[in-house]
Amino acid sequence: MRAFRTALTCALLAGAGSSSAGDLAAGRSKAREVCQTCHGLDGVSRIPNAPNIAGDPELYIAAQLEAYKTGARQNEMMNVIAQELTEQEIANLSAYFAAIEVSVKVPPGQ
Repeated sequence: MRAFRTALTCALLAGAGSSSAGDLAAGRSKAREVCQTCHGLDGVSRIPNAPNIAGDPELYIAAQLEAYKTGARQNEMMNVIAQELTEQEIANLSAYFAAIEVSVKVPPGQ
């Protein structure tokens, strides 16, 4: 079963490609309205219990927003916010945050 889930996840991610139904400008605009207080307009968390979401895969972001919207995933703030999002807004937000480039620097000696 574990191998099946791993294969399914890989297939979904491979099929994602770079094409998006989301509008980056609309996603940025919506992020300014509903996301920036906690996640920042740049997707870098502004508060300790909010995750960084910049550069996360588009499908992952969309799936999490859908899970909050349906109640499959629970968070007091996110459930309220996601309830108000349309499918297109979820696509726009997912495309926008996924398009943010993130660089990583390993500490010296690692």
